[in-house]
Amino acid sequence: MHEIITLQLGQRSNYVATHFWNTQESYFTYSADQESLVDHDIHFRPGIGADGNETFTPRTLIYDLKGGFGTLKKINALYEIDEPAVAHGLWNGPAVVQRQEVIQQNAYQQSLEEGLEPPPLTTESVRYWSDFNRVYFHPKSIVQLNEYELNSSLMPFENWSVGEELFNSLDKEHDLLDRDLRSFAEEADHMQGIQIISGIDDAWGGFAARYMDRIRDEYGKTTVCVWGVEDAIKSIPREKRFIRMSNAARSVSEIASQASLFIPMTVQSAMLPSYVVIDMQSQWHVSGLLSAALETMTLPSRLKVQGRNRETMDQLVNALNVNGNQNIAKLRMSIDQKEALNGHDRPGRSNVRAQSRDTRMRSQDRRAEEVQDVEKDEVSTFDMVFFPPESLEQSRGQRSTKKTHVFGQAESLRSSGDVPADEATEDEGFERARRRAAGLPIIQKSRTPLPFPLLDSFPHIFARTSSGSSLGVRTSLSIDTTIASRIKELQSIVNRAIGVDEREALANSLGEMAEAYEEGWDSGSDENDD
Repeated sequence: MHEIITLQLGQRSNYVATHFWNTQESYFTYSADQESLVDHDIHFRPGIGADGNETFTPRTLIYDLKGGFGTLKKINALYEIDEPAVAHGLWNGPAVVQRQEVIQQNAYQQSLEEGLEPPPLTTESVRYWSDFNRVYFHPKSIVQLNEYELNSSLMPFENWSVGEELFNSLDKEHDLLDRDLRSFAEEADHMQGIQIISGIDDAWGGFAARYMDRIRDEYGKTTVCVWGVEDAIKSIPREKRFIRMSNAARSVSEIASQASLFIPMTVQSAMLPSYVVIDMQSQWHVSGLLSAALETMTLPSRLKVQGRNRETMDQLVNALNVNGNQNIAKLRMSIDQKEALNGHDRPGRSNVRAQSRDTRMRSQDRRAEEVQDVEKDEVSTFDMVFFPPESLEQSRGQRSTKKTHVFGQAESLRSSGDVPADEATEDEGFERARRRAAGLPIIQKSRTPLPFPLLDSFPHIFARTSSGSSLGVRTSLSIDTTIASRIKELQSIVNRAIGVDEREALANSLGEMAEAYEEGWDSGSDENDD
């Protein structure tokens, strides 16, 4: 069945994943005359609920800190578990149980439980990722880490080494793979791979790095794709920017070196097109935009085989990593505005509804800085780039004037129209070898007649859209020479902010990574003879 297991590490990642699971749940069909293009067995596992009926719950592990789950409970309408008995131990007196104050459900969740039409969500009503969740999870998917509390000022979970130490201590006590992951892996008939969604610029980066070590020990040949979530640099206080960048540098060095594919993701308000209006202070908004790109890009990996070829995670990795040592990719996206004209806003009307709040930033037209000016007839360009930009002072005025070379690019297009029968979906065989020998990009394209659904749990961040409608979306993952600039910037941060005892090894590791994105194209030659 080519199952995919998901690991969600941290609050920001759980926001992104919640949008993802809500979208997967919307693909289920409940009548004989409807058939979904999506194979639900890839991301959902069958089970038997408390009432004896068959259930489907996500193949996922959700890690978060104490207080991070909001109103989500292990006990739900599908599964019931008994409260653990209080062990008296050597104490002969009565046990006293202290409970935290229960977080009250918002009106949206209350309406879902009562089977009523839910009210619209707002940035004020979404306090946790569970506030807009529409999916039931199996109790063993919920893993709360009680050692740290969400948003704690006394013990903040923000340094990379803190996450590393937490994983090591938990793994030593419980063997986390055996306790949490192994049951999901063993029930899969033929596991396609593992996708990890994790923060990489805080302590979750250290937690994810050590988790990757254990996964590689147990599942060495399994395809593992890591989606690394970073905060926008402008949203981080200046005094903490070096900490965040140092965390990101460690994550790139230790996670990317073991992952099959590593995709850093962030949203920069200055690099968004005018049809996107987003509140950068709302994780609900930011994660919705990232999830739309992630969900569209990975859609081909969960399609039914009948009538079209499923593009597995392994095929995606092979299409991008053409030289065998390049596995860090850029995520991009564009929205088809023709399909967005559905009556929410009149065509030609300027979108000014977001200008009344200071925290809600109106996006600006994307600069031409990231537009690829080579092979224009073949390599597509996109409106939004989610790759972390060069942002610190030492990067200003030092941008390369050389052309960007694309090594490999995979594109995913979804729309309501039919897929042309004669359109090639990927470069294969002789054509792939010819393009590689000529130094041309290896391009893989896929089209799916399934537009992106705008659910009532999704924020109104796209102009001229409304809940219940759908969008045509284009996304791409690409590996090009500009990735080296980002890695070199992280290397510069390491030389300034990391202790002497580990600075040299980390800087050398990043330096070797950066060279891989120049080799064969910009390996020291003065002229662009390639």
